[in-house]
Amino acid sequence: MENSRRMKLLIKNIRELYQVEEKPRMMVCGKEMASLPYIKDAYLLMEDEFIASFGPMSSLSPTLEADEVIDAKGKIVIPAFCDSHTHIVYAGSRELEFIDRINGLSYEEIAQRGGGILHSAKRLHETTEDELYEQALVRVNEMISLGTGAAEIKSGYGLNTEDELKMLRVIKRLRETTPLTIRDTFLGAHAVPADYKGRQTAYVDLIVNEMIPAVASEGLADFVDSFCDKGFFTCEETERIMEAGARHGMRPKIHANELALSGGIQIGVKHNALSVDHLEFIGDAEIEALKGSSTMPTLLPGAAFFLGMNYAPARKMIDRGLPIALASDYNPGSSPSGSMTFILSLATIKMKLTPEETINAATINSAYAMGLSESHGSICVGKRANVLITKEIPSLYFLPYAYTSDLIDCVILGGKVVCRRK
Repeated sequence: MENSRRMKLLIKNIRELYQVEEKPRMMVCGKEMASLPYIKDAYLLMEDEFIASFGPMSSLSPTLEADEVIDAKGKIVIPAFCDSHTHIVYAGSRELEFIDRINGLSYEEIAQRGGGILHSAKRLHETTEDELYEQALVRVNEMISLGTGAAEIKSGYGLNTEDELKMLRVIKRLRETTPLTIRDTFLGAHAVPADYKGRQTAYVDLIVNEMIPAVASEGLADFVDSFCDKGFFTCEETERIMEAGARHGMRPKIHANELALSGGIQIGVKHNALSVDHLEFIGDAEIEALKGSSTMPTLLPGAAFFLGMNYAPARKMIDRGLPIALASDYNPGSSPSGSMTFILSLATIKMKLTPEETINAATINSAYAMGLSESHGSICVGKRANVLITKEIPSLYFLPYAYTSDLIDCVILGGKVVCRRK
């Protein structure tokens, strides 16, 4: 007879257990983002991969037995972060372009000289699938150690069918071999490759007629994405790509309005995109388009910080009733960091969000932006047991306040301790 005994992990004496809910919410919008439900002096019980129960210590049965018990006295527990926008499968790095920007070149100027995404595409072409996996695995483990429990990973440094498939196979392998929950996105429309310079329509034809069917035939992507912005792909081209992806079962997600008011937000809403990401440029028309839609505005303050750009008007968006998600945009060219605690700091310091708003944006709302609302992003019975335990800190507010300190004591994914500080 098969052993059906469940493995139990108990965290007890939690000073404060945040983001608790009885029923999973899809997202948190507007003024609701300032509220973060919590329990003082709490416990959290996990059975196998899932949350089994939680509540005040006074309600914990004294006869409960667990396979592992963690005493979190003086510590805070929150859901592991959900990072809904990353590009962590890439070859090498691009620190020389970092110096170019210091010397005055813009992101667009570097791209026009064959740098940026095209440089990453060249290096990726020369790198084997196994080498890509090993490099990306280091980044995955780094992200986990920093408190991330779920992430979306995009292709987009291949820019031809063979190399885009190579990237997506690496993402699939990471999904199968690491404790990180991973959603995969096909981003063939990340840039126009050098071979198609002056023939952008022909490259879009390749994406629509060859790449998307090939990706779908191997079941390699949950989502389809396009860089709909000044100097990259037009609204009309993005629409073609979104429609083709949808025909093959991939829901749209769009890079939009990083460099200009591109129209990408409206295209995303029109095509029921799960999220529109970046949004450094957003006005009243874009906010109105997003209101009441099922599209999550996702902000990437790490890119604005690294590139010296204006930050998205997060305060205005929330005050107008929108939800927002936060993500790292971890990539070699514009945001080479997977630290979601630093993203919280940027959102509070530069975007003037409250710590409660940033936690909502980096958990429940970013889970929504990956289609994981029912399983991730909060402390709720039946959800995946992905949580982090802080060190002994004065309050939750200390997380974004102490922006370079190592404040995470333990990371638990799928009910197992995967990272613990010594």
